[in-house]
Parts: sequence; structure tokens; C-alpha cells
Amino acid sequence: MLPDFMAGDLERRIWRVGQAESKQCVVKGGVGSQPATCPQLMPVANAYAFRAGYLEAARLESLLTVSPPNLLGIVLHDRGHRELRGVAAAPSVCLDLPQFHGAPLAEVWTSTLPVTYHRTEGIRYAMNDDVIFGAMELEETPDTLLDTLTYAAYRRLLVQTSNLGYPHLLRVWNYFPRINLKLNGMERYQRFCAGRHQALAECRTDFHRVLPAATAIGTMSGPLQIHFLAGRRPGTHVENPRQVSAYHYPRMYSPESPSFARATLRPSNSGSHLLISGTASVVGHVSEHIGEPRKQTVEIVHNLNALIMHTEQLHGIARGQWCGQALFKIYIRHPAHYPLVRDILNDQLPAHTQVQYLQGDMCRSELLVEVEGILSQDTTIDASHRVSPARTRVSQPAASQHAQLSHVKIV
Repeated sequence: MLPDFMAGDLERRIWRVGQAESKQCVVKGGVGSQPATCPQLMPVANAYAFRAGYLEAARLESLLTVSPPNLLGIVLHDRGHRELRGVAAAPSVCLDLPQFHGAPLAEVWTSTLPVTYHRTEGIRYAMNDDVIFGAMELEETPDTLLDTLTYAAYRRLLVQTSNLGYPHLLRVWNYFPRINLKLNGMERYQRFCAGRHQALAECRTDFHRVLPAATAIGTMSGPLQIHFLAGRRPGTHVENPRQVSAYHYPRMYSPESPSFARATLRPSNSGSHLLISGTASVVGHVSEHIGEPRKQTVEIVHNLNALIMHTEQLHGIARGQWCGQALFKIYIRHPAHYPLVRDILNDQLPAHTQVQYLQGDMCRSELLVEVEGILSQDTTIDASHRVSPARTRVSQPAASQHAQLSHVKIV
């Protein structure tokens, strides 16, 4: 007999169980902090196009069997994971990115809207009336360069999503091994950037204005793996005032610029979603605090705060409204740095955060940590239940200042 928490709507349980059962991986806002007063999810009656949450992978199959949801997709971080029953034709991704500590977590994407599935040219899709979630992977061969493979993948992705009626990329995740390996004078990440740039530039001349948020991380093994979220309506391109836009980086970083926005803001009837790109210890366009994981982590917190505050100022979002969801993923290059990074972020991330720590390589070999996230502004929640806006935020430091740990919070 299944425990009581498995009864009812699966999406409700994914969010609640994901927090209740993975204490090792959920940031609780610091030692002695109280549980968040913000409700953990919207009422079921309030339809939403997408929602993501973490759930123990071992329990996922049972939950899917008991209450099949409107499933958009599942992301696992274990290349050896067997195929899940109950997933049907939904996109599923298995990445070779070892998780630090705790029971393995699955990242589960759901919707309250009716979902249909489609597969064409090697891409698996889950679609509703608002968004499409898709996944694909392409195997590398000795005679195929990564830039050529990436170009083919993005051309296919862009053409197919447009044909299906979802022409606006909102968020893309890119994973491939040996990201910092240099061959014939170019790092593999630079080749990836060249292929992506070419495909995007061929679609429209002003593509810089509509770039999605994105992540590119080096895996332990595997093919080029891409999963993405696209919409019928466009999101809003958001940049960070502390950082040079990636597509304006000097050519010293790549012959073709990294083609992504720092975040995508996507309005919805139930509140906005801020889809935050992989964020590292980069100020301006320069990697800061070489060889210092503590300072790099704190610098990332400064960058995240600057991005969130800039978004609020530009789009009239009141401080303290990001309580519909707070989902973060932390990539750490060296396992020895995990305890330090975890302890810092345990005090810096919002109290209602779900977080997962993974071992992966960043786009520059000197970068040791990268953080991505999803924040949701839930307009269905009464103001009296919102996360308190009184928690301290860091002011935006000058680019030349070194980040300090004290009183740095993301709220």
C-alpha cells in the first residue's frame, strides 16, 4: 500500500515530496531557519503551462503508475538509469553528471493543460496549447566536428519547433563531454558556440534580440544532448548589468560569440517565470577569483541578485513575489569543493528553494562553479503569504570590487 503522500494529483506531490524527501539536497535558508510561509504550489484549479520540481528518482516510477500526469519531460543524471515505466512518449533525458550526496533526484516537468506527444527527426516533444518541451541527442563520430554536429542539431530544432507552432525558444540546456578539450587550436566549447551561432544567425538577422536563456555544461561521457522549452509566445530577453552580454564577448573567448541571454522572463496568467541561465563568477566578461571556489560562489550570488533586481526594475515586479517556485541547479567542477559551495549556498538561497548539486565542467577551465535557476512569481497567492521582502539583498558592487560573503541573500 502506498503512503498517504502518494494520493492525489501527481504534480502536487512532485513539489511537496521533492522538498520533504530530499533534505540533503534542499536548501532551507540557513541554520535554524523556519519553513517557508509561502504555499508550495498553486491551487490545482489554476492552470499552468509548465512547472518543474525535484523528486527522488527511485519513487518516480511508482508515482507515475498511480497517477499519470500531464507529463512534459523528465531529466535524470545517471546514464545507466533503466527506462522508466509510465513515461509513455514523454521526452526523457539521462545525463552523465554525478549527483553529490543524497538519493538521486529526477527533475520532473508537468502541466495542468492537456499534453500531446510527437517525435520527428530524432526529437521527442511534449506539447500543450502554450509551450513545447523537447529533447534530442546526436552521437559524435571521428569524422564529424562538434561545430558541424551542433549546427545540424540547432537547425533541426529551430525548423521543427517553428513548424509545430512554437517558434520562440525560451530556455535551452546543452551537454557534451570534454568541453574544455582543445583540438586544432579551438576548445570544444568554442566549436559548440560556432555551430549554435551559425544556426541561429541563419534563422533571422536580429537573432541577438530573441536569444533564449541557456546552459552549456561538460558531462563525464555521452553524446551531444540538448533539451529545451519553447513557446507559442515570445519571452523577454533579460541581461545582467554586472556582465557583458555573452553575444558581445571579445573574440578571445570564441571566434563566434556564445549565443544566449542571461535569463528569459516569461509572463503567464498565473505569474511570471524567470528562467535563469547558467551563471558563473564572471564580471564584465572576465573570470574572477581564479582558483578560489569560495569567492567564485559568492560572486555568483552577486550576479544572481543583480539579475533579479534588474528584472524587477524593468518589468515592475514587486520585491518578495518570487515564491511560486524556486528551483536551482548547481554544477561543481571538483568534488572536493562541494561541501564549501553547499554551505555557502545553504545560507544564500531562498528558504523555499529546491536545489540539486551535480559534478560538471564549465565553459572556461578556470571556472569552478555554475548556478542556474527557475523563479516563479505566483499572482494567485495572497500578499500576506508571500516570502518576506525584508531579507537582506546585496547592493550591486562595482566590477572591480571583490565579493564579500556577509549579508548576501537571494530573495
